[in-house]
Amino acid sequence: MVNAGIAAIEDIGLSGPADQRFAVTATGDASVFTNEKRLGRFHAVVFLTGGGDVLDPEQEAGLEAYMEAGGGFLGVHDAARAEPYSDWFTGLVGARPAAGGPATAQRATVEVGDRRHPATKDLPAQWKRPDKWLNWQVNPSGDVHTVARVRESTYQPGSGANGWDHPISWCRDYDGGRSFYTGMGGTASSWDEADFRTHLRGALLWTTRLVQADCKATITGNYQAERLTRANQPGRNDQIGEPHGLVTAPDGRVLYIGRGGTDSSLPVVTDWNDPDVGKGKGEIHVYDPRTKQVTLAGELTVFGNKGGGEELVKVEEGLLGIEIDPRFTTNGWVYLHYTPHSEIDRGTRLAERRVSRFTLDPATGKLDLSSEKVLLKWPVQIHSCCHAGGGLAWDSDDNLYIATGDNNSSGFSDGYSGNNPEPNFKGVSFADARRTAGNTNNLNGKILRIHPEADGTYTLPEGNLFTGEETAEGGGRTRGEIYVMGVRNPARISVDKATDTLYAGWVGPDAGAPSPTWGPAKYDTFAVITEAGNRGWPYCMGNKQPYRDRNLPDPSKPLGWYDCDHPRNESPNNDGLVELPPVTGNNIWYSPQGGGPDFPRDANGVPSYQEDEAVHRLPWLKGGGQAAMNGPVYRYDAASTSTAKWPEYWDGKWFVGDFYDTDQPRNAVLMDPKTQGDGGLPVHSESLKEIVPVGNDGIKNLMGWTFGPDGALYVLDYGRGFFTSDDRSALWRVTYTGGGPTPAAGQLVRRTR
Repeated sequence: MVNAGIAAIEDIGLSGPADQRFAVTATGDASVFTNEKRLGRFHAVVFLTGGGDVLDPEQEAGLEAYMEAGGGFLGVHDAARAEPYSDWFTGLVGARPAAGGPATAQRATVEVGDRRHPATKDLPAQWKRPDKWLNWQVNPSGDVHTVARVRESTYQPGSGANGWDHPISWCRDYDGGRSFYTGMGGTASSWDEADFRTHLRGALLWTTRLVQADCKATITGNYQAERLTRANQPGRNDQIGEPHGLVTAPDGRVLYIGRGGTDSSLPVVTDWNDPDVGKGKGEIHVYDPRTKQVTLAGELTVFGNKGGGEELVKVEEGLLGIEIDPRFTTNGWVYLHYTPHSEIDRGTRLAERRVSRFTLDPATGKLDLSSEKVLLKWPVQIHSCCHAGGGLAWDSDDNLYIATGDNNSSGFSDGYSGNNPEPNFKGVSFADARRTAGNTNNLNGKILRIHPEADGTYTLPEGNLFTGEETAEGGGRTRGEIYVMGVRNPARISVDKATDTLYAGWVGPDAGAPSPTWGPAKYDTFAVITEAGNRGWPYCMGNKQPYRDRNLPDPSKPLGWYDCDHPRNESPNNDGLVELPPVTGNNIWYSPQGGGPDFPRDANGVPSYQEDEAVHRLPWLKGGGQAAMNGPVYRYDAASTSTAKWPEYWDGKWFVGDFYDTDQPRNAVLMDPKTQGDGGLPVHSESLKEIVPVGNDGIKNLMGWTFGPDGALYVLDYGRGFFTSDDRSALWRVTYTGGGPTPAAGQLVRRTR
């Protein structure tokens, strides 16, 4: 196998453009490491063998001096077993093999997460190949820059398995030089494999200083998280309200909102007989990076200051979403999604939700409340909490997306499908999401898409789910604003303007485990949305897993399973179409049992919902207490001179997170553009919990995150209470401090063609 490796590397050195070719010298004589003059002629050293002390102390010192002088190192497979008693060599290779791994070659899938490094940029994102896969005594993730991982679910990893995060190839700048290691190459056939040679060639181009590459992007020590806001003064929300959304302006300012909860020391009115019931302040704050100061730009009087207690007492309405106009720099327009207190009807317990446009005065830095233009308004029930949604986002055609929750109670359906038709207040159902999310004639439980016009009105873009003119038996109707139906509580949405792809996440119901009677456990969900469609709630969740219908007059009795391909809204609370669009499967779903639970299905396509039969297709995910918090897709700006911007490695990766920070996700995922719109699974994921810090002193309760024009990540921490702000409520900024790719331009080997 060593001879096969030598021959392959010699061939690699002779291939490619003339200015990227190199000569190869093979030797088994370790005395080369004590000949400084001879060793210094080589741009890189490759270790193909291992097992024991292959270098004596003087020779190892020579290798150390070579690296300190800017040398390059490439270790292949068993090289990780060399110099077993040397801590320095352990650092050089990055990790040591664990005992008890697979003894024979197995075919497995390699997730190629780095789409920029020359060793991986030309490889398949999901690379299927046979090898002898090594397990690691200590997982090196975070200390090295991982370019590829092996997916343990695709083979038998044996004892000492590393789990979903199993690095297999990585690199880093080490002790003055450059080190690249791959755990692949454990079989003779590897050396004849074209993709494996491509992998090695890219690694050698970097280690020999023929090309630059970034081997710092996922080393967690290269990121700094800084809290930007101070704690509020007692009794005032001068720095931050109850955090609920943020947006960054082209000049770097961050506009962020408070939903409506006041300082916890202030009283809350929960008596419906009181005209001030639920009255709160939805604040708009502005952080200016030039002055590092916060301005309270405006306050809206909202229905939203009720908190704690039992059902029918708490509320999630208020100031829910914020966006700025695509031409904000010149017009100062700010769009707010909120529930005005002035429009509540205490008798019927109905309110008005609206999306309005305001102007931010550039002279005063204040929001001109008299400038309000109400674009869109619709009714919501406020007798029973919850699920208001709230996210706003633009695409490149200046269409505005509006995320709305299903305006439905969390109770009365045992935590499964929110489809109990009976509970109502004065004739308005509050426990049947078929009235809202499953209703083609209702704007709740949707992602809407409109095109705002300069006069404060809007038009409907082509390609929405309905035209607003559809009819059906019984006079069923539709709303033309609906782009996506069947979502439960989408607090955050984002649009990648490089592709105009919509990304969304929503919170699931409350059932802690799957039920063979009623259906899946609570699934929090993330979806890549490339066209108008139906995402299933309250009929189906996850990858088209159906719920059970309920009987009348006794909703505790089950009827048949819903048909995800041909859903029908037969609720007595439905005033829209009966025949609904087919359900599109979602990309990411997770429950307390794990990520992406799937079950065997019967002849009718109904899952067994037996937990011991579940396959978890997304092993990097787990929930418990969970609340999905969608994030942005990062886009690297090569022209930006910002020293804080995240590296190009993250370009095109989608950030998905959860309000909570224990077992829940805070990850960057890579999607396959060919399958993402139809519910295709992520092809790669990596944790961000060491970069976007978790824990009580970090960003424990993630409530919103977005990248600014400086390429830094801005994050809202909700705080440690509910329906209020507290000393932990804060705006944070996470910056990259690792510097540019290596070697420096002046250290590159210059070759002529």
